[in-house]
Amino acid sequence: TRRQIRKTVRREAVITSVFGGLLGVVVGTSLGVAAVKALPDALSGSLVIPWGWIVLCIAVTVIMGLLAALWPAWRASRMNVLAAIANE
Repeated sequence: TRRQIRKTVRREAVITSVFGGLLGVVVGTSLGVAAVKALPDALSGSLVIPWGWIVLCIAVTVIMGLLAALWPAWRASRMNVLAAIANE
């Protein structure tokens, strides 16, 4: 049904956003740790990981992914599925 198509597209967007956000956190944190270890004299103090900001950024990423999926989900739900499959 049209509702199922919209739901599927939105779900895929949220999953993609979550993985993208988590990948960004892992890469960013890893680079931060590597920089602190590689440049101990230039970077004084210890590495502080702002978990609150990280959670906020992942939440914003998911919300933006969901908002970005609304228009494509609506368009996909208006398509004739059989005709779209036949053209592929």
